[in-house]
This record gives sequence, C-alpha cells and structure tokens, in this order.
Amino acid sequence: MENKAISLEQLFGTEGLKIEQLIVNAISTAERINHIENFLLSRLVSLETIDRIIKSTIDTILTANGQLSVAELSKQININRRQLERKFSSAIGLSPKQLSKTIRLQNTLKLLINKKFTSLTALAYEGDFYDQAHFIKDFREFTGHTPKEFYGNNLKMSSLFYGTD
Repeated sequence: MENKAISLEQLFGTEGLKIEQLIVNAISTAERINHIENFLLSRLVSLETIDRIIKSTIDTILTANGQLSVAELSKQININRRQLERKFSSAIGLSPKQLSKTIRLQNTLKLLINKKFTSLTALAYEGDFYDQAHFIKDFREFTGHTPKEFYGNNLKMSSLFYGTD
C-alpha cells in the first residue's frame, strides 16, 4: 500500500472521524499537533494496542536509559527473546535494541545540548557508550553526522527540537 492515502476513519473507525474533526476545526498548527499527539498517545497506552509485555519492556528500557541488552530484557520480563522481539517489532515498529539505541542517543543529545560535558569523548562515556567509536557510529547512524559536525553545525536546530535556548 505504498503512496496511497487512507482515511483516518478506515484506520481508526469512529475515533478516526472524531480526531479528523478536531484537526479540521483547530485554530492553529500547535492545536492540531496537540490533538494528534493526545490521540496517538491514548492509542499507545491502550491495552488493545500494546499489551503488558510491550509496555513493561518499554518501561524497562526507559528506566535503564537503553543500557540493557535484549537478552537481559527478555530475562527481566520473563519471555523468550525471539518472542519479545517479534511482539515488540510488530507493536512498535522498532526492535527493542533499536529503541534502546534511540533512547541512549537521545539522553546523550540532551547532555550535548545542555553542554554537560567537557569533551566529546567525555560525552560518549557520560552517555553510557562503550567507547568513543561506538558513540560515533550510533551518532552518525541516527543523525547522519559525526558528533563534531553535529555540534558545530546543528546544535541550534536541536535546541529548537528540545525547547531549549
């Protein structure tokens, strides 16, 4: 179903019609975004969308700042690793490992934006990366830049994203 528009009603039934009306009647873009975020967040936390295992996995990943391996996650949650990966990927669209990497990098970007580091090497260790090479590899994978390129050229844009000045 590539390049095909699907109505919100087809995706979400009567709830889709309700959110569509809220979006159409919104006064500003900020209000539209707020309606969409609230709608999607309510879908995310509903048990029919994500079962307890997925919610528990997400909570564990967030609590550990993305530092647990998939094997450790499956052991803590008491589920087979392959089953966890399948359920998680199908419900979230990412593997537990991808989400962990995203969270770890996001936490490190917050340190970068808030300038809570003395060097980029220190930033890598502060962000709980194994070493600087690991940090640079993950950083480039997500941002398309090395940390130095990002820090020099894109910090202002990231500050806007995080709402800091």
